[in-house]
Amino acid sequence: MDQLQLYSYWRSSAAYRVRIGLNLKGLAYETIPVHLVRDGGEQHAEGYREINPQELVPVLKHGDRMLRQSVAILEYLDETWPEPALLPATSRDRQRVRAIAQAVACDIHPLNNLRVLQYFDNTWNVPQPERDEWVRHWIVGGFAAIEAMLNDHPSTGEFCEGNIPGLADCCLVPQVYNARRFGVDVAQFPTIARIDKACLALRAFDGARPELQPDAPQPN
Repeated sequence: MDQLQLYSYWRSSAAYRVRIGLNLKGLAYETIPVHLVRDGGEQHAEGYREINPQELVPVLKHGDRMLRQSVAILEYLDETWPEPALLPATSRDRQRVRAIAQAVACDIHPLNNLRVLQYFDNTWNVPQPERDEWVRHWIVGGFAAIEAMLNDHPSTGEFCEGNIPGLADCCLVPQVYNARRFGVDVAQFPTIARIDKACLALRAFDGARPELQPDAPQPN
């Protein structure tokens, strides 16, 4: 098998999703750190723009191919290495899983990622407390919707879809990490909190934690 290389930043929730997916598949990979803050952001360097014209992480290199966009990468992994599956067998259940994943990746995350917060700071001089409140507002609203999608739904099991972790969990857990980072009380979303706890008890999720990545700051 061609070597897998993941261009990643330790605190990027999008890269976090892909790390979980790779771990669930049992796929070995090399981490290539891309520091999103140092020197104005290494993702903006000319050399990295050739890797990803969007100047974002993650990028997964598989052989000669550069794979971009975290959810698309996760689906690529599922199609290339079908077992264990990240998506359920039926089209109805796959649609539900994708809807939960996209509620995070398309609706919550784009409103509070680094590019948005840096624009608030550098262009509009929005103070830090107001930026943090912006992040919390969109996470809380998004989580309220996802909680309703999960709560008492017959397909919700130990994880977002049944009792096997998959694509939706890959997206949800990193967003819970972000929520806690910005001071959101996740306990107000008991189903999300329960699923997050069940996921983090698994080695695939635990090993993908931001603080365990090779480019994470080391404690003094």
